[in-house]
Amino acid sequence: MNIIGLDIGGTKCALSVPAGPDGVREVVRFATTDVRGTLDRLFAEVAALAPSRDTVFGVSCGGPLDSARGLILSPPNLPGWDRIAICSLLTERFGGRAFLMNDANACALAEWQFGAGRGCQSMMFLTMGTGMGSGLILDGRLYEGVSGNAGEVGHMRMAADGPVGYGKAGSFEGFCSGGGIAQLARRRVAEFAGESVLKKLAADQLTARAVGVAAEAGDALALALWREVGERLGEALAVFIDVLNPGRIVIGSIYQRCERFIAPAMNTVIAREALPASARDCVVVPAKLGDEIGACAAVAIARYHG
Repeated sequence: MNIIGLDIGGTKCALSVPAGPDGVREVVRFATTDVRGTLDRLFAEVAALAPSRDTVFGVSCGGPLDSARGLILSPPNLPGWDRIAICSLLTERFGGRAFLMNDANACALAEWQFGAGRGCQSMMFLTMGTGMGSGLILDGRLYEGVSGNAGEVGHMRMAADGPVGYGKAGSFEGFCSGGGIAQLARRRVAEFAGESVLKKLAADQLTARAVGVAAEAGDALALALWREVGERLGEALAVFIDVLNPGRIVIGSIYQRCERFIAPAMNTVIAREALPASARDCVVVPAKLGDEIGACAAVAIARYHG
């Protein structure tokens, strides 16, 4: 099967192809510009790979999407991409088949096929980056839901009030994403009576990365912030463990970098809140693919549908 993966992002696009049975090779990466210019470059790079009539294209892109019809529907990080029929545009030019998927589901497939989820029949992937999304692999299949919106866990309410994520104060995304952690840091800095390097930073410098750097130096406020994030993450994971009974939960981005600060509080809450047998059978691990995940995700979509 001839596979070509296209990863379309707000700042960069990339094309990738399989490399052996368990690998992926990124062929080209370039900056995202305007719609027409980006599409022209994508099609030129696809043409250079000489696709055949049996090529399967996998397209990973941030939502909103209409995956069933292959439409990109004005994602906030892709201004002007209004009802772009990316799958039809590919197949009309090159033949073959094309499949579009939101990046959270695509990354779940990537970690399942190539990364920390390999060998697991039921797993959950959490992005835990700028936002909080998820992809669900249940009984060896990607679960997308009736409208393709399954896994939008960031919208789940964790508290009556709190940092805003997904347009909702106190949401899971509010407490456990890069944007939410920055908001939480600003709140806690204003309340903290002790010494902290975070109190010396301007509001726009209080990022999740800054909290991570401060925690590395043993800053008490930064460590307390990560404990709070870990507790909220544990509360959410306990619900997922009880409801979905997965064998593995794979968490990317922030968790990959700050696991040692987050995991102790997270595990304490899971042990307290989740059903013991379900918690025993679920392992929470950091994602493995890192910067390669976009290239792997696009190929994983095509492999899954191929």
